[in-house]
Amino acid sequence: MDTLYERLGGANGISRLVDDVVEAHMNNPAVSARFLPYRERPEVMAQVKRHTCEFFGAGSGGPEQYTGRDMPAAHQGMNISEGEYLAVVDDIMGVLERHDHDQQTRAEVLFVLYSLKGGIVHV
Repeated sequence: MDTLYERLGGANGISRLVDDVVEAHMNNPAVSARFLPYRERPEVMAQVKRHTCEFFGAGSGGPEQYTGRDMPAAHQGMNISEGEYLAVVDDIMGVLERHDHDQQTRAEVLFVLYSLKGGIVHV
């Protein structure tokens, strides 16, 4: 069986997913206030996308090295609610479905997302 990284389409596939996920977050009223300011700060947007691509690449079996902060440090002081976290997860799962990723791939990504929750919500 292919690795999760390969099933997500490697670096290029993950990059396309991240672009669409960030756009989904900007259009999601539950979390858009956290993401819309990035439109005025393209250098920050590029960094967020780069770190997200690295994180998903490294975490799904790819050759990428993650150069960002750990999840608690990256989300420190943001006081992200359970509802916001679930909205982000829903956006990601919706993008995976729109990109025609199968149920097994979506389930593996969901497992990873829930494993990160403790380091993101209310830190």
